[in-house]
Amino acid sequence: MQSTDAVVVMTGAGGGLGGAMTRGLLHAGRRVVAVDIEAARESMAVLEADATELGAGHRLHCVTADIRSESDCERAVTSARERFGAVHALVNNAGIGMSALSLDAQDCKVPFYEIPADFWRTLLDINVNGSFLMARAVAPHLVAQRWGRIINVTTGLFTMVRGGFTPYGPAKAAMEAATAAWSEEFAGSGITVNALLPGGAADTSMVPHESVADRSTLVAPRKMVAPVVWLTSAAADGVTGIRIIGNDWDAGAPAADNLTKCTRAGWKK
Repeated sequence: MQSTDAVVVMTGAGGGLGGAMTRGLLHAGRRVVAVDIEAARESMAVLEADATELGAGHRLHCVTADIRSESDCERAVTSARERFGAVHALVNNAGIGMSALSLDAQDCKVPFYEIPADFWRTLLDINVNGSFLMARAVAPHLVAQRWGRIINVTTGLFTMVRGGFTPYGPAKAAMEAATAAWSEEFAGSGITVNALLPGGAADTSMVPHESVADRSTLVAPRKMVAPVVWLTSAAADGVTGIRIIGNDWDAGAPAADNLTKCTRAGWKK
């Protein structure tokens, strides 16, 4: 397997970060299985059109699936293998934020005791359980080929513990801890597990337009592209259990220089 054409499963591919990373991976020669829900069909159609314009339409496979469903996760992975013959990497990017509450709260901050229980369960089901189900569906294939990548999109510590941002912050903290634990489980197997985060509020639909007047102050989704391309390459062999901040990654610098800016995932010393 040449890592340049690795098969990457991208969840939440129709969103801002997912769309940027999918386009970047296609541009780098990867084959991408773009996974998103039915409601994202329009943005997925735009993704397909962009891939065709790039001349990479044959390297993009779109799958409609709800990662809260175990059977949907298994079907997405099966579809990837049927289309491309293998699966080499998973980017757990799908998720919802506090803005999904649709409450009149400044900066989407809501006291935890005012969070509807159904919303709490839904967010955790998507942001944590869905990522687990996708990783569980992919892992046996990575183990069998003794090479693979799991990349969990997380957030900064500030957001994880910020008041008014539960359960979003704790959900991302759970995935940060899972990154550390899974990387330890896969040690020496050829499979790496790392966390990737924007490094600040990103210019996506998770940040309502009315809450930020100057969108240029937000992290551009394209900042996630260079590190995700590197992580899915053979150059990243053996690099595991770290957290990479997209906004700090210099696409023009050697990977070794960029890695000096990274820390261990899961708050390891």
